[in-house]
Amino acid sequence: MNDIERQFVALREGQLHLRRLEAQAEGANPAVPAVLLLHPSPASSWFMQGLMAELRKAGCDATLIAPDTLGNGDSAPPGVDHPDIAYFADSMRRMIDELALERVDLYGSHTGARIACEFAAAYPDRVRRVVLDGIIEYDDDMRNAIIENYAPRIEPDEFGRHFVWAFNFVRDQALHFPWFMRDPEHRLAGPVPPAAVLHRAALDVLKALDTYADPYIAAFEYRAYERMPQIEAPVLLLKPDSELPVLQAAVAKAASLLRDGRIATVPGGDTSKAGAIADFLAAVLRNE
Repeated sequence: MNDIERQFVALREGQLHLRRLEAQAEGANPAVPAVLLLHPSPASSWFMQGLMAELRKAGCDATLIAPDTLGNGDSAPPGVDHPDIAYFADSMRRMIDELALERVDLYGSHTGARIACEFAAAYPDRVRRVVLDGIIEYDDDMRNAIIENYAPRIEPDEFGRHFVWAFNFVRDQALHFPWFMRDPEHRLAGPVPPAAVLHRAALDVLKALDTYADPYIAAFEYRAYERMPQIEAPVLLLKPDSELPVLQAAVAKAASLLRDGRIATVPGGDTSKAGAIADFLAAVLRNE
């Protein structure tokens, strides 16, 4: 969308980059807070643009803000060694402080969902409503295997082999989960994204080659189920029919832990997700 602008916010780590779609002037409700859209790893806010456009079409007239997580995209690296999800959630709090936003609605996908979960648990007075998309806890064996293997530290290679690795890394994520378990049991059913999308994802990895792993590791180490009971805000759990079966199964578990958890089963894709999100965010104005 041509209306999406780019912005940088100064944090103590350096410049945090975001994409922003301003609230529509006509008909905008001043009581509706901005919506933060937190992207999955290893991507950036570039991949939130389609959802931003569909949210606007679905009637969400709020300001939409999609930041690049520290260590991803065009944002500065984290300012600490081995940052955890609480650190990334705090960086979002500091960002909205700089943007003079008192409260926000939150949408998070995968790593972004864990950041949104922690933000809502840690800063209840700064959140109105939360949407979590693709959040789960793995058993200890799987968690340890993923932490050890999923996001390897890669250094530039004199023959450019890191370029080839980056493209294969993002492609393999569409073939298996975890991508390094290449057997039928872990084969994904969905199609591989088009080459242009894989190219853009590979660029995001290469751009943050030194730090792309930090949010990943934090996400896999995060104990979301321990924090969910602390969330006071209403939470919508998206259940896309295109998602991994293990993630679909985790939705009911997550809902049982939340004080006010709802589930929306939707087809895959930004259009259906945007419709469910927009309806959930508008429900508070209908006293639902």
